[in-house]
Amino acid sequence: MKIVVVGASGNLGTALLRRALRDQDAAHQTPSELELVGVSRRAPLAAEPYSSAHWHEIDISRAAAADRLRSVFTGADAVVHLGWALQPNRHEATMASTNVRGTRAVLDAVAAADVPQVLVASSVGAYSFGPKHTRVSEDWPTGGVQSSHYARHKAINERAMDAFERAHPGVVVTRIRPGLVFQPDAAREIARLFAGPLVPVPLLGLLRRLPALPLPTSLVSQAVHADDVADAFWRAIDRRAGGAFNIAAEPVLGPAEVAEALGVPRAVPLRRQVLRALVDVSWRLHLQATDPGWIDLATSVPVLSTDRARAVLGWEPTVSSTEALRQLVDAFAADRGHRPSASLRG
Repeated sequence: MKIVVVGASGNLGTALLRRALRDQDAAHQTPSELELVGVSRRAPLAAEPYSSAHWHEIDISRAAAADRLRSVFTGADAVVHLGWALQPNRHEATMASTNVRGTRAVLDAVAAADVPQVLVASSVGAYSFGPKHTRVSEDWPTGGVQSSHYARHKAINERAMDAFERAHPGVVVTRIRPGLVFQPDAAREIARLFAGPLVPVPLLGLLRRLPALPLPTSLVSQAVHADDVADAFWRAIDRRAGGAFNIAAEPVLGPAEVAEALGVPRAVPLRRQVLRALVDVSWRLHLQATDPGWIDLATSVPVLSTDRARAVLGWEPTVSSTEALRQLVDAFAADRGHRPSASLRG
């Protein structure tokens, strides 16, 4: 079996390679029986789990990416598309060249290479404004939240996948839509992407020492450990399961649950408009790297039902959402995790 993973050196890609190795070891498969191929802008260091894959350095934002990808995809049983850019968020066109044009290049190459299944990392961020008090299934509208570049790009890609399915009905299209994805090994990368270079990573670990955590009551979200998302991808490959799958762990994270996970004594209400203004001003002053669209996204997306993933994939989370968050903040405090790739530096 040949599996090609686009964006294999990132947060989810690393977890997926780990998952593939565990499956290979459990089945006593030889490297020739499971061929892992990684596609990344820059190949990572030759250490586990990266050394288990054959690497191709391809920038999917480039005009010639589809032709290069077609050659790599030839003979693949499945292509997993995880490539995504969260920065530079002050230059949306640059991000869109990877997020939107890159996704189209992957889909074009899948069709040209006659790959039978493509799996794409979508997101809770693809969903339109929805409820926080009830759970929605995968048929909830995927129009995104228009003030968030992340949500806009995810929604555009959902339409691209719709068109691809109509044009290529013989290809199984799988859309994995997770909540916030955490793992300790990605702590440095997450800190760099969302806090920026001016904020020392260990400083984020001091969140645990706050006397109270001020958060809007509408800031209700879901999280899941990267290994559990990787397991969902792997199960979908194994079952050649198509369609969309919501992936999230329990419990749902409201202000009280976040405070408890961090060991902060209590959460106190903060007006959403105040938090958004603080984030906006600090972002405009280049003090931190999170634009205010992320606040709009977090306070607008619905709470997801994971019933379909459990029924079709036999998927169950192994790490609670609170434990995944706790592990991430512990990793911040210890300055743990892989160093950001060269493309994230500077």
